[in-house]
Amino acid sequence: MKLRALLLALLCLLAGAVSAHEVRPAYLELRQTGAETYDVLWKVPARGDDLRFGLYVELPADTVNLSEPRGEFFGASFIERWSTRRTGGLDGATIHIAGLAATRTDVLVRIERLDGTTQVGRVTPDAPDFVVTAAASPAEVALTYLKLGVEHILLGIDHLLFVLALLILVQGMHKLIVTITAFTVAHSITLAGASLGFLNVPGAPVEACIALSIVFVSAEIVHGRNGQPSLTTRRPWIVAFAFGLLHGFGFAGALHEIGLPQSDIPLALLFFNVGVEVGQLIFIAAVLAVIAVARRIPVALPAWAWRVPPYAIGAVASFWLIERLAALAA
Repeated sequence: MKLRALLLALLCLLAGAVSAHEVRPAYLELRQTGAETYDVLWKVPARGDDLRFGLYVELPADTVNLSEPRGEFFGASFIERWSTRRTGGLDGATIHIAGLAATRTDVLVRIERLDGTTQVGRVTPDAPDFVVTAAASPAEVALTYLKLGVEHILLGIDHLLFVLALLILVQGMHKLIVTITAFTVAHSITLAGASLGFLNVPGAPVEACIALSIVFVSAEIVHGRNGQPSLTTRRPWIVAFAFGLLHGFGFAGALHEIGLPQSDIPLALLFFNVGVEVGQLIFIAAVLAVIAVARRIPVALPAWAWRVPPYAIGAVASFWLIERLAALAA
């Protein structure tokens, strides 16, 4: 009962943010086309079909646009493209993202030079400026996408609720390790396949199925505690692997919104996936730490209290499912 009570407390904290994947990074790419000219791609998260975040790129004052920005809504983003020129190029220049300080959104910036070298970095609300350097390092790409992977999983409330449901469902450390490993292997497969273009599944149905997967596991928790064990209870790694494939498509959709540097795709993909795993392990460690503390605290709960966590998880996931199905039908 102690365990269920503190899992419920953790669930309430997670469920406070009912809208999953609310924080999405913007993406700025400048591809050098000449000694002083660049093609600019600016991708901003959208809200609906005609609203976008109020984020704007401010290049140095002596930069001249060679073409007017052309913008359109595409999926969950607003995308602008234009060409620009600056005498002497952009090396050493500072790029400012106006409006960023008023948001919780980060910006991934990528500069590709004529010689094929790249510079990748993140701009945050606390530091909305990006300085273009003359040299780039693969370590920058690795560190940037590692952080993005950690942030994505820790801000992806639906993925965390699924993992939490697995933690409640699975009894025994060995079985838990096997189950989480199966989930990790599965979503790594589809994340890589979809990001590299080998697999293509529409994002909206995937998001609805992810919500459905959480509802399913929540129901299995209740069935197991009611003396109706199923395959999910006996061999949870099978279900974790199956639904992990779906969650991998969800991760790939988020990574597609961020964008992959074309010359560093394998490195960026690898470290984004590593970041997802690190974030997942941080969450699991936090839950297990809460469990360890709970076992030392005397808590008296009524016999029905164990039902609250799975029903709460299922209720939140059902809301997401209805919301996402309605969006599909619209």
